[in-house]
Amino acid sequence: MAKPNLQIALDHSDLPSALKDVKNVGDIVDILEVGTILVLQEGDQAIKCVRAMYPEKTIVADTKCADAGTTVAGNVAKAGADWMTVICAATIPTMKAAAKEVKDLQVELYGEWTYDQAQEWLDAGIDQAIYHQSRDALFAGETWGEKDLTKVKKLIDMGFRVSVTGGLDVDTLKLFEGIPVYTFITGRGITAAENPAKAAQAFQDELIRLWGE
Repeated sequence: MAKPNLQIALDHSDLPSALKDVKNVGDIVDILEVGTILVLQEGDQAIKCVRAMYPEKTIVADTKCADAGTTVAGNVAKAGADWMTVICAATIPTMKAAAKEVKDLQVELYGEWTYDQAQEWLDAGIDQAIYHQSRDALFAGETWGEKDLTKVKKLIDMGFRVSVTGGLDVDTLKLFEGIPVYTFITGRGITAAENPAKAAQAFQDELIRLWGE
């Protein structure tokens, strides 16, 4: 079972603070995400700056695109993003249009979605899904549990490469031991630490301990 990737989510409201954090941990993590808020605040300039700093890294534009797939995906790809996210409520034509413009597309699982919909995404050639608890859900006191693990396993069994995110810390990772998660995504779990580089390395060390090199 391959070691999951570690992805840093740059969920910042301004570019200088995002670049400061990515500079601290960019060499440690596997994937760099230009978060939704950062994309909205700074536009494609954020993607261009991260790409200039890390030309060899996989970069995700977390647009949560719901419409205009060709335009949105084309713009972020031109700026330097490899992958882009679409919201699960987007139509299949929107997803297919976006997928033509980027190297890979990820479906963000928010709110109500069904496994029948998930099969439609697979049938459309989209095999990355992001399962998470939202920031608002976490603030409301929800925690990771068996219901989440069951859904993650089901999606993997269907054929998805599943990324997991939402209030993750190093201790959370052991809940997923034995499950072939594709990527663990964390923002404040690293960027809010007193020493972000040390925090990122702790995540990587735990992934290696649980899944191997």
